[in-house]
Amino acid sequence: MNIKSLLLGSAAALAAVSGAQAADAIVAAQPEPMEYVRVCDAFGAGFFYIPGSETCLKIGGYVRFQTGFGRDLSGTSDWDSFTRAQIEIDARSDSELGTIRGFIGLRGDADNSSNRGVNVDQAFIEIGGLKVGYFYNWWDDGLSGETDVLANNSLFNSIRYTFTAGAFYAGLSVDELESLNTTITNNNVGISGVIGGAFGPAKVALVGGYDTDREEGAARVIATAELGPGTLGLAAVWASGANAYYNTSEWAVAAEYAVKVTDRFKITPGAQYFWTLDQNRFGDFTGNRDGWKAGLTFDYQLATNLSTKVAVNYQDFDNQQEQWTGFVRLQRAF
Repeated sequence: MNIKSLLLGSAAALAAVSGAQAADAIVAAQPEPMEYVRVCDAFGAGFFYIPGSETCLKIGGYVRFQTGFGRDLSGTSDWDSFTRAQIEIDARSDSELGTIRGFIGLRGDADNSSNRGVNVDQAFIEIGGLKVGYFYNWWDDGLSGETDVLANNSLFNSIRYTFTAGAFYAGLSVDELESLNTTITNNNVGISGVIGGAFGPAKVALVGGYDTDREEGAARVIATAELGPGTLGLAAVWASGANAYYNTSEWAVAAEYAVKVTDRFKITPGAQYFWTLDQNRFGDFTGNRDGWKAGLTFDYQLATNLSTKVAVNYQDFDNQQEQWTGFVRLQRAF
């Protein structure tokens, strides 16, 4: 009886200990619910909500490899390759002031091991029609080919406002020119403006700029229209004297016709004529030296977000060596 009692007592004790350990067992915490990235379709394709906020973000850019070449009729030649990396971050959100936008564009060019680096391509804040920061001016808008020269500088620290009403728009910008007018000690600002609109299949834009330091200005008009199998583009530019916006010549006219051969392939022949190319020491255009250039641009879409471009141009300026120039480009966008 004593042995039986001892065994029963031991079994009861083990059961009690096991019960106590079961009561104290560690239970794994339930995982927190995951917040998946939500698509933001309020500002176009490619935007998504930053988790935990109502700000929409888009990340894009491209990688470009390009080889340029130049050859004059004397027989000398040259060529050079470079690779470019472009990253663009676009953040937008709605507010009581309207849409607030912040944009950062970073660009890095690698020409060789000793000549490479990353710089700010653009960085700006936009609230409705107000835009402040470092960004491309309306002078950067040109024809679609690679033959024309319709601006000399188009990237400034600026404060500008653009009014839009349907297909019509008008804007005014105050641009910093300090780093451009290196020969002037009291360099300050430039004033530029634009008026443009769409009229059925045609688009017209008139842009002007006044360099307050040099007291010279320039004006340019660009018109494009769908015509037949392609798009016709015409442009004319005039400068009162050398200034930050345009200083290649006193007058110039340009034309191109972009033919969409297929959905993937486009050919754009173009030409430009320049009047009065020379300047005196005060920046006034003088003399009677003129010039012209003509060329072809080929664009082909190899695949989605993968394209190639080939440009070939011929240039003939009075009292200057005639030249062949161009480039071959491969670009992957994302």
